[in-house]
Amino acid sequence: MQKYALPLLLLLALPLYGNPDAATQGASSDVLVLLLFVLVIAIFLGVEVISKVPSLLHTPLMSGSNAISGITILGAIIAASQEHDTLSSALGGVAVALAMINVAGGYLVTDRMLQMFKKKDK
Repeated sequence: MQKYALPLLLLLALPLYGNPDAATQGASSDVLVLLLFVLVIAIFLGVEVISKVPSLLHTPLMSGSNAISGITILGAIIAASQEHDTLSSALGGVAVALAMINVAGGYLVTDRMLQMFKKKDK
């Protein structure tokens, strides 16, 4: 899989160079293709990075990254505060709630793991 990753990514990038007249016809479809390309790249990169992490370090790494991911709360607050329709505000509010649960859970898991490494008094 690893030796085929780069050619596959290059093959996925070909549609990005397809239409030079994107400004006049269907620019939104080019943006969609670009966003899908970024999503696929992120998936491949995530799989490659996570597969290289030893299983002993996987849980501490993930709990730490969940705790640090408070930036998603900021993005969710910005999304919820935009003056669009009611659905956008509701989805932004749900995003704030889910991001808060993610950060709180990350801190709880990290704290629990740190408690496991403390010396117990006898």
